[in-house]
Amino acid sequence: MDSAFIQARIDAAKALLLQYEAAEAAFAANGAITTYRIDTGQTVVNVERATVSQEIDRLLNRIDTLSARLNGGSVIITPGW
Repeated sequence: MDSAFIQARIDAAKALLLQYEAAEAAFAANGAITTYRIDTGQTVVNVERATVSQEIDRLLNRIDTLSARLNGGSVIITPGW
């Protein structure tokens, strides 16, 4: 793959990660909130308190995988179970 394409995917994943982290902070600050709205500019997603940490982990894994592809490294994947 083209390195510019991979870098663009990393940048997009990082931007989305920041929004999920903001959702996590909002949940922590206000215990009454059960959903949080994320507007990426292309889509609007309502995330729930129960799934936000899973999405953060997924995005961190995606960033690590793409970074390894960009830098020529290897990725060790462990099962999630």
